[in-house]
Amino acid sequence: MPPAGRLSRLGCGRLLQRAAKLLTAVCLLAGLPAWAQGADLPSRVVTLAPHITEMVFAAGAGERLVGTVASSNYPAAARALPKVGDGVASINAEMLARLAPDLVLAWHDSGAVKAVAPLLESLRIDVEFLAPARLDDIPGQIEHLGKRLGTTGQAGRAAAALRGELRGLRSRYAHRPPVSVFIAIGHSPIYAVGKDMLLNDALQACGGVNIFQDGPLAALPIGVERILAERPDVILAAAATPQDERRTREQWASLGLAPETGTHVYGIDPDTLFRPGPRLIEATGGLCEKLERARKGTGR
Repeated sequence: MPPAGRLSRLGCGRLLQRAAKLLTAVCLLAGLPAWAQGADLPSRVVTLAPHITEMVFAAGAGERLVGTVASSNYPAAARALPKVGDGVASINAEMLARLAPDLVLAWHDSGAVKAVAPLLESLRIDVEFLAPARLDDIPGQIEHLGKRLGTTGQAGRAAAALRGELRGLRSRYAHRPPVSVFIAIGHSPIYAVGKDMLLNDALQACGGVNIFQDGPLAALPIGVERILAERPDVILAAAATPQDERRTREQWASLGLAPETGTHVYGIDPDTLFRPGPRLIEATGGLCEKLERARKGTGR
């Protein structure tokens, strides 16, 4: 057996090693936000954008929501939540304070959100921003919400399913012959989707090319003459109902843009394609099918 003195030194050495590890862990934790240090999880959450509401539900944490914005209409449970304004032009600060959230989830640090930032800071309410730039960011942010709100299991499953869907779409469509696309926003005046990384990513997954993707802005005012000159293979326009889609087709056909002249016009649900949430990936699947029909010249 080693002498008693050596045993004492060995014991001291081990104790010092453990203390060093503990100190290292404490230092690492000190640089993390409170929720990552094992603090209580948020129990009262307010979302300031509809796509974030959808991501919270997808992460399995819908029961933690106590408020949202007027445009949050999906899933159905979101419609019953108290509304704090539109989240873009205005936020009802009094209503927001009355809901007493311990976490507010917003899209961008601008506009109405900036206006209520001093209030949220004075009430010590955490604010986080969720702004996916590419399709692959959506499942990643759902996983983050799962960790943040204590629903890692369901969030992980939802994220894995979305990633699998994306892989399948890209494998099947991304390398098909390219299709030129014009995404129309509004009617009078007409705006085109331009330098929008998320929507252009969705098009690329389908083998589509936005004819205005190199524009300086995410949304560009465009004259009809320019569209007629470009003659895209596909026009995508917001249409919430089959009747809206039929009217849109008739409008463009009256200008000479129809399947007979080489342009296919399709309606898209703006709530799914223009919201950077989980349903955008599902909508991308429908978009891919539309572009494939245009490729094959089968029209509708």
